[in-house]
Amino acid sequence: MIKTDMTLTSLSPKQRTETLASVKKCILRQHFNVGGVNYDEWAKRFDERLPSLLGGDTSEFEDGVRKALAELGSSHTVFYHERTNRLLPQHSINATIRAFGPDGQQHWHFLDVFDDGPAQLAGVKPGEMLVAVDGTPYTPPKMPPFRIGETHKIAVSSALGENPREITVSIPFRKGTKDRPPIVEPKSPIHRVAGPKTGFLKIPFFPGPTGISFANALDVAIRDLKSQGCDRLIIDLRGNIGGSLGFARFASYLCAGRIPIGHSLTPNRLSKGYTRDALPRVPMPRTTPEFVLALARFAFRDKSVMLLTQGLGPQPFHGRVAILVNEWTNSAAEMLASFASENRLATIVGTKTAGNVLGAVNQRVGAGYWVRVPVFGWYTPNGRCLEGQGVSPDIEADVDPSSLDAAIDQQARRAAEVLDAA
Repeated sequence: MIKTDMTLTSLSPKQRTETLASVKKCILRQHFNVGGVNYDEWAKRFDERLPSLLGGDTSEFEDGVRKALAELGSSHTVFYHERTNRLLPQHSINATIRAFGPDGQQHWHFLDVFDDGPAQLAGVKPGEMLVAVDGTPYTPPKMPPFRIGETHKIAVSSALGENPREITVSIPFRKGTKDRPPIVEPKSPIHRVAGPKTGFLKIPFFPGPTGISFANALDVAIRDLKSQGCDRLIIDLRGNIGGSLGFARFASYLCAGRIPIGHSLTPNRLSKGYTRDALPRVPMPRTTPEFVLALARFAFRDKSVMLLTQGLGPQPFHGRVAILVNEWTNSAAEMLASFASENRLATIVGTKTAGNVLGAVNQRVGAGYWVRVPVFGWYTPNGRCLEGQGVSPDIEADVDPSSLDAAIDQQARRAAEVLDAA
């Protein structure tokens, strides 16, 4: 295994004390309380942990803070170092994994493998069994480690455990920023013609802080599909790790007019009460200058808004859209899927989504550490909060590793059948 200089130096007691104080302050001032958290009780338990957090090694310190944050019961609540090396597979090798097999005999299998990501470039295929990483076997529930900026030797086999082989996966280094934790961003969007008059759009991520660059790339992809005669569309959101406002551009393509996608709520507006119809109605900005103007409009105001589609007009695929989702469909992708579902703009196919739907910001808390804090909730046009609930498919369709290993995507096939019958 080839390593970069990723080892964090030991923290002094002063650094730990200041970092812990900043973490607590961020949570008590900004955390969106969608789960009915009693902050007085949480703060008391946090303070009771201080002696153990001030002792022990760096790993124990980080684990202790993460456990305290987990008690808040909310998504998008993360403690990480800007040079962290502890990431989920989709954030590092651009692939998701799932446990398959009977209890006590489960194994990790690759599920979503994103185009041009480290896993795919190394030769990993959906359905394959993950046996070991750097010589260490991993079975559920223990998650295998894939570290930013390192090269791993991964032992894989067929879905049935046959034909073992070892491959090398090289993960580029990424540093956390004020906009997001350190991740290897997957290529997005990806498009192709999947069948007669059927376009296929894979969206693993909604990149960019404003979503404008993604929106421009999406425009190009949809123009290309329409130029090839596609009048039906499969949108693949499986494994999507979330992202920015680019999802609203896609929502705009699903309907002709300007209608609500959903609304955000700040902690202040939630506590004081509100009426949905009284919220400011804001269409997704089309350009960077429009985005800047929208920010200026709400610079000194409560940022609870009703987000609208852009009114892009009729599209040839309207009425013939299927959206693929699974348990790794997160955040902005869930906002898109719920919008399509509530407005009957697409048939949702697959398995229930993650239910991780809160808007978050990243705050520096000292010694190179950041805390990601949810600062607003997201609600559907009908007022339903998706956090912890997720989006249920209209048509349940699952996969099995043997079929995936044989390049048979059962969920995509089911989506195509839905469109053929439309």
